[in-house]
Amino acid sequence: MSRRRVVVTGLGVVTPLGCGIDSVWDAVCAGRSGVSTISRFDCREFKVQFGGEIKDFDPLQWMDLDSRELRRIDRFSQFALVAADQAIRQAGMDFAVGDPYRYGVLIGSGIGGLDEIEDQHSKLFDRGPDRISAFMIPKLIINAASGNVSVRWGLKGPNTAVCTACASGTNAIGDAFRLIQFGMADVMVTGGTEAALTPMGIAGFARMNALSTRNHAPQEASRPFDQDRDGFVLSEGAGVLVLEELEFARQRKATILGEVLGYGMSADATHLTAPDPNGTGAAYAMASAIRDAGLNADQIDYINAHGTSTPLGDIAESNAIRQVFGSHADGLAVSSTKSQLGHLLGASGGVESAFCFMSMLRQTVPPTMNLENPDEQCDLDYVPNEARQMKVRRTMKNSFGFGGHNACLVFGQYE
Repeated sequence: MSRRRVVVTGLGVVTPLGCGIDSVWDAVCAGRSGVSTISRFDCREFKVQFGGEIKDFDPLQWMDLDSRELRRIDRFSQFALVAADQAIRQAGMDFAVGDPYRYGVLIGSGIGGLDEIEDQHSKLFDRGPDRISAFMIPKLIINAASGNVSVRWGLKGPNTAVCTACASGTNAIGDAFRLIQFGMADVMVTGGTEAALTPMGIAGFARMNALSTRNHAPQEASRPFDQDRDGFVLSEGAGVLVLEELEFARQRKATILGEVLGYGMSADATHLTAPDPNGTGAAYAMASAIRDAGLNADQIDYINAHGTSTPLGDIAESNAIRQVFGSHADGLAVSSTKSQLGHLLGASGGVESAFCFMSMLRQTVPPTMNLENPDEQCDLDYVPNEARQMKVRRTMKNSFGFGGHNACLVFGQYE
């Protein structure tokens, strides 16, 4: 069976630096940080007191929703709805036209409705089991984001969710890509969403010693590939893309932003939370994505790295890139926009894939901020501290998650 070409026509993001791809992209390239002291709850007794919080988020400011309806939708699904609305508007999609069974949704999340779990847990022990909300389960389940988007726009085609920890958003886009490639859908609304910046979220990751503890300097805490990094910064948000089959997009005269070329994935199969130090599994996923795209490694111009700012993860990814790209590794631009946004967990692949398309559209590579003393084991060109204008025709997005999940996408300019 011949594979159909898949293009991107819409991008939507909800991040600690704001909502909307153009303004967020400009902020990221300017090196602005979305990391700050947490204000949603009292964190004075917490080991970690900061994160990539979306301050005063009100979805009613961004789209037409019923305020009563919102009470039945967890924060992570609200992020997904707003990001999807942006992407669908940019794509110019009218889902009332055509066959709704050819329009689908696939949105990933690593954790789902943690806010709702914590809230209802408190009600259970403070007020008894009869005071638990009847909407608790449909609010917290990970597929609620996909389900709410499907209901909102009447999309009756493939409707699933992906949960592969921090690889969720990238796996979701890759799986949606396959559904269109092999004819099971013409349009997919896809990406990732996460709202784990909660008391349990912060406390849990802090107990693992996974988070930076730079409470005195939050905006300097996320420092991928720097020798003084001490963990990642927990963040929240969503990134959603509209994918379409090429001929479908052409027929409706859509503006094409770029093309999804390849998808690869693998498992480390070594440890549930620690990466393979040699980056072998990550390298396999990258090589598979390049092969799936029908490219050679030296045809990739820029990698938006997983780059979480963890001591082991950054070295493993750097090793993997060297394995795959050989001598071309020294000619690659590699950056981690988590240095500005923090780590959005399952949403990171959605937001950062959107950045890959913006990089090709603007011919600009965003910087890795706070890179002051590069780790000698991280010896690539990480575009330190300042965005770079350069020729960008093809990009790669890496995402790696607890469980040993490795996911990689290759994107290209539409030609």
